[in-house]
Amino acid sequence: MTARIVSIGTAVPSTELRQDAVRDLFGAQHSLDRLTQRRIRAVFDAADIERRHTVLAELAEPGTAPAPGRPRFVDPSGMILSPTTGERNDLYIAVAPELAARAARDALAGSGLDPSTVTHVVTVSCTGLFAPGLDHRLVRDLGLAPTVERCHLGFIGCAAALPALRVAAALAGTRPDAVVLVVCVELCSLHLRASSDPQQIVAASVFADGAAAAVVTADPATGRPGGLELGRSGSALTSEGETDMVWTIGDHGFEMVLSAEVPRIIGREIRGAVGRFLGDDDLPETWAVHPGGRSVLDRVEAGLDLPPEALAASRRVLRDYGNMSSATILFILESLLRDDGVSDGARVAALAFGPGLTVESALLTRRRPEPDADAPARVALAASA
Repeated sequence: MTARIVSIGTAVPSTELRQDAVRDLFGAQHSLDRLTQRRIRAVFDAADIERRHTVLAELAEPGTAPAPGRPRFVDPSGMILSPTTGERNDLYIAVAPELAARAARDALAGSGLDPSTVTHVVTVSCTGLFAPGLDHRLVRDLGLAPTVERCHLGFIGCAAALPALRVAAALAGTRPDAVVLVVCVELCSLHLRASSDPQQIVAASVFADGAAAAVVTADPATGRPGGLELGRSGSALTSEGETDMVWTIGDHGFEMVLSAEVPRIIGREIRGAVGRFLGDDDLPETWAVHPGGRSVLDRVEAGLDLPPEALAASRRVLRDYGNMSSATILFILESLLRDDGVSDGARVAALAFGPGLTVESALLTRRRPEPDADAPARVALAASA
């Protein structure tokens, strides 16, 4: 039996960041020279992002006071502060589990399954750490059986959702009643900082907070019919880029190295990586590409000679949500599940990029529920009544 994604659920924090407002906030920091101010404006404006979401209400309204006992990230005058890594991680512990649970409940509701049917939980995050962790909290907060088998994929970065789906497909094949709940949650804004470093400016211009969850099973009779069948998957390390995308832990938050070479490396390597993954198969009709940034999508489109509409779903998610690290690819797949233009049997190629530089790939197939043959009879019966 082939594992399939039955449903996908998403959740974002209530605070929305308008790209122009957060651009102005970062550009108004003390001691920035004019060159840095111009760079901030140019980078933010070129990101093709209109709005993002954050757990830090003060990023949208600098006068907003944090909850008691929580660190302040922006002072009332609009100056961005620098809490310690411990303070940032404490806030992650306080708010990430609830956001993860919201996405999971949304996915379960869409699957038509009761939480009691979940047999496995796979969690993903790279923006916070604690134990017992997200997997433990989801079992407790969702009321799952205490015998649910759990695993966590941590610190893999933006590419992690595709390995998580690969793990879920393998677990779904271990027993006929398996129902695997995959949950990604990332609070990237906890690690933003004011800086004149071009790499930090790029990070501040694109990263955001969000959570997404998927329900996976190999039993065609379990859950609502249809969804996305999980086919082959692949993972490849590029021949260069090990120092161009890096995620480390510093004293004042996790520190991102995101060099200008990343889009160029992806552009050079993408055709070879996809060619090895697909073999002799033709390019799929539909694409779900992680929008690490607008330039990444541009390089993938050019490198694979894709028509502009091929990456429309990825660009919409980037525009409306920014880069939510691992959760982002599930937002794109969820939008494709709702898209009536994606026909039954359409192949969907998913690509995501992580530190290393790593290219993760998955080939999925859209399956629509078969039409209900009894529906016309039921309609006629109702009309006659």
